[in-house]
Amino acid sequence: MALKTYDQYKESLRKMRPNMYKFGELIEDVTVHKATKNTVEGHASIFKAAQDEKTKDLLTTTSHLTGEPISRYLSIIQSADDMINNCKMKRFGFQNTGTCTGGRCVGWTAINSMYAATYDCDKEMGTDYHERLKTWLKDAQERDITLSGALTDPKGDRTKTPSLQDDPDMNLHIVEKRADGIVVRGAKVMICGVAASNEIFVLPGSAYREDDKDYSISFVIPRDVKGLTIVEATHPSDGREGREGFDIPNELGGITQAYLFFEDVFVPNERVFMCGEYKFTKNAIFNFIGAYRSAIGGCVAGQGDIKIGAAILTARANGLSAKVFKDKLSQMYVNNETTYAVGVAASVLGKKHDSGVWQPDLLLANVNKVHVATLPYQTNRLAQDISGGIAETGCMPSAIDFEHEKYGHLVKKYMKAVASGESRARAARLVEWATIGAGVPGCMHGGGSPDGAKLVLSMLSDLESKVEKAKRLAGITEEINEPAKKKR
Repeated sequence: MALKTYDQYKESLRKMRPNMYKFGELIEDVTVHKATKNTVEGHASIFKAAQDEKTKDLLTTTSHLTGEPISRYLSIIQSADDMINNCKMKRFGFQNTGTCTGGRCVGWTAINSMYAATYDCDKEMGTDYHERLKTWLKDAQERDITLSGALTDPKGDRTKTPSLQDDPDMNLHIVEKRADGIVVRGAKVMICGVAASNEIFVLPGSAYREDDKDYSISFVIPRDVKGLTIVEATHPSDGREGREGFDIPNELGGITQAYLFFEDVFVPNERVFMCGEYKFTKNAIFNFIGAYRSAIGGCVAGQGDIKIGAAILTARANGLSAKVFKDKLSQMYVNNETTYAVGVAASVLGKKHDSGVWQPDLLLANVNKVHVATLPYQTNRLAQDISGGIAETGCMPSAIDFEHEKYGHLVKKYMKAVASGESRARAARLVEWATIGAGVPGCMHGGGSPDGAKLVLSMLSDLESKVEKAKRLAGITEEINEPAKKKR
């Protein structure tokens, strides 16, 4: 089975051991529970699209390991074209579901990150992680699993490294090494799409030094592995019963985040891809952010497409022409295409790693991350401006009230403008969903903080070469050095 169908994917989730909780309740079936069903449905729509003649070429590719058709989400990115398809696919994902499908894209990026990192580690250290990863990946492709990725640790006191924390569990770490595997304890937090995933690919949370070698780990586990407890985080759509009918059209999409608590989880050797090799944690992190921060421009562009469409739909429902908002729309288009274009540019200007993985240009990838942390918020404001107070405030009766026997006819009457009251409410709720609701992904901190991206930019900007070029053009031959740091 190289490519699952929509029904086969959902059935694979139903067969898993329940280990997810929300509001104190064990979620017995993630495909139907109100807290998780929408994110599952959004991810399930990818399987439908992979079978559709119009979109299958974008969502599927050929495995370089087996030569068989596979989901692109389980492939190794081997060229600039592959990376551009990553950007295109992420944009399509938002257009298709209205929100994030991080239970596939983060895991995909993790595979590619560690494909290069394990190659480098094996070459220098004589380990066999790369072959382990390839063996696991062949199997994952055959099963067409949905794979989420987990990076972020709780961290504890931010002024202390993992090994200096008062509680060593503030970062996920090894507590025991066995002949057949390792035992880990700790947590990963704010992890996207876990409810929709079959397995979870764990990466080190940062670049570590020797003192933190027990935290330098990477592995993959089934989402229902023994010892793992998952708690779904709250989000803006919680507690809004009666509004769902207008919140998420066709119930496609629904972003969820989760906290993963590892209580002495055993990971067999064949699923371990880093175990104390701290020197290669930086490789893993930089490999990840290069691909992720390039393609996230496609994510927010797709999200922006929905914001633009929903805002104009609401305006038209109110009786206003799109021409009234010409300048605002132009700025929204610029915002969208800027993040998309910088991501594509980073993809094109990348290079091939010795392992065969295509790695985007790291400088441009981080430039994109800074744009992603600013431009979508401007697009949010413009979408709310165009659509009016009904969307920006969300002040309208619920879907249940629209149909109430006693006063539903009054709600419909006074909600009506050019379009019916229900259509107007649906359009406005979509604007609310996409700009201040649960449809918004982590633009500011998703894939890392903008300040972190700026640090990488400082590392890669090659300031001195720019100064030397300016000196040559200005005809300056004397040394003009950077002033020494003043002592206080």
